[in-house]
Amino acid sequence: MQRTDNEAFKIFSAICLIAGTCIGGGMLALPITAGISGFLPSTFIMVICWCAMTASALLLLEVNLWMHAGAHILTMSSAILGPIGKIITWVVYLFICYASIVAYAAAGGVLIGYAFAKWFGITIAKTWGSFLFIFLLGIVITCGNRLVSRVNSTLFIAMIAAYIALIAAGIPEIKNEFLYHQKWSLSYLAIPLFLTSFSFQTMLPSLTPYLKRNSKALCIAIIGGTTLTFIVYLFWQGVILGIIPLTGPHSLIEALESDTAVTQFMQAHVSNQWLAMVGEYFTFFALATSFLGMTLGLFDFLGDSLKIDSHGKGKIILGALIIVPTAFFLAQFERVFVNALDISGGLGDTIINGIIPVLMVWIGRYKLKFPDEFRIWGGKPLLVGLLVFFGGVLILAILIQTGQICSVLQACKAEA
Repeated sequence: MQRTDNEAFKIFSAICLIAGTCIGGGMLALPITAGISGFLPSTFIMVICWCAMTASALLLLEVNLWMHAGAHILTMSSAILGPIGKIITWVVYLFICYASIVAYAAAGGVLIGYAFAKWFGITIAKTWGSFLFIFLLGIVITCGNRLVSRVNSTLFIAMIAAYIALIAAGIPEIKNEFLYHQKWSLSYLAIPLFLTSFSFQTMLPSLTPYLKRNSKALCIAIIGGTTLTFIVYLFWQGVILGIIPLTGPHSLIEALESDTAVTQFMQAHVSNQWLAMVGEYFTFFALATSFLGMTLGLFDFLGDSLKIDSHGKGKIILGALIIVPTAFFLAQFERVFVNALDISGGLGDTIINGIIPVLMVWIGRYKLKFPDEFRIWGGKPLLVGLLVFFGGVLILAILIQTGQICSVLQACKAEA
């Protein structure tokens, strides 16, 4: 059956929405974390994470199609995994949101501080820059979904334009010898961040009614969206790792130690200073779109789950529930940007976007005997393989956070 133009447009829109959810502030940290292993090893790890997260999204789609229209991740986990599954999902979802918001605000604070120093000759602390970043974008959030949608769409278009310009101008600046660096034994350290960079599963239930529960259209959207994301990341990694050295002044290691977006170091290594300026604009657009999207989702989630009206006094309460914890973590912890994204991917995404979808499909298929209206290939071997993978990443993240395995920064210092 031939698709109508309207159906094809909806699939294309869904692909862009998935890619737009994945692509954002998190990609600024990718070269920093992946640089220690090199372009080829990190690309291999990225392929594995891309496949794993695509498979987990297809599993979540299978579960979603078992449920009534409008059922979201909490409803699904509650129906199949029971009260304990619902509580775990609720806690982990909040954890991912707060960790991501803290990360984006931290990087935004560095960028604002850099802008004040460059344009006005005023030096401000990173924490105050982060507070200003939160305040400016928080005003947009409190003005309602319509303004957020317009501002976010404008920023996303600007981000894509800056990305294209950055890649086109950056390719001639690549130094091939930088791309030859390989340290396969440390490539696994980038896995948590790559999982975060392919994270979009929690918004998947919103696409199901949009594409009228058409499983084939939804499959195309999921695979197309993650593939587009992979291509964007591949060129991004190649340009950044080919321009900025691993060690030395204004290097990847320095960006990691100072918790700075890597694009701010480009001007020290390129002859085209216009390229450095585009990099700064891209950084801001990426951080702002990610912050707005994640904060809006958390705002609505807290309002719904806590039964707080998002108008009047309720709006102030919801805003405080987001801003106060974010500000606390920003003020208390160093290197928040990369650390928060690593923790979000290693502990958060492995559970809510990896382990939980696998468990729900296993129980739904083989215990509750839900109908197989839609089912991805692989059967039990695929489910076991994914469970082992995501479980292994969870253990890896715990070992890194408890100091049993060296962190990326420790590995970088040992290699330098």
